[in-house]
Amino acid sequence: MPRLADPDPNAFPEDVREVLSTLPPDPMVKMLAHSVGTVKLFVDLARAQFTSLELPARSRELVVLTVAEYAECEFEAAQHRPMALEAGLDQRVIEIISARDLDNPDLSASDRALIRFTAEVVRSPRISDELFDQVRQVLSEREIVEVLQVVGYYWSFSRVCTVLDVELTKVYSDERVVSGDAGRAD
Repeated sequence: MPRLADPDPNAFPEDVREVLSTLPPDPMVKMLAHSVGTVKLFVDLARAQFTSLELPARSRELVVLTVAEYAECEFEAAQHRPMALEAGLDQRVIEIISARDLDNPDLSASDRALIRFTAEVVRSPRISDELFDQVRQVLSEREIVEVLQVVGYYWSFSRVCTVLDVELTKVYSDERVVSGDAGRAD
């Protein structure tokens, strides 16, 4: 049971109602809507992460699933497992992330570096020089910053889900976000 009741949509400013009317009736979007001053920005940032990054979709989904695992957010993991498969991850890599098996030899060196980097960012405010050098070998400077932004976004998303006990009711595809339609905030 969620810790907060759904907000009253009649209390939303018109611009927020308009944005929310374009989104699926998702429990996470409802929770985010409690903050009428930031919900549109949160949705816009989600869209940007699906449409404006140099970071490939496959890498983005590696990051999201790793954040979900280390932030202990099943809602986020459930939403992104199908997206990860669509983005080119195979089921074995998803299982390795779920098992927190960061040094698994089935991972490519680049996947291992990205997953280890992401896990460490979630766990700690500092990254060792060795790990940072490993990630620099597989990502551009822009991609490193984008990874950090994706980590921050999904860590925040995770905490809204876990602290407020947001219940997963439906798993969405990312088709609407990628195509530029209204999409969803996760």
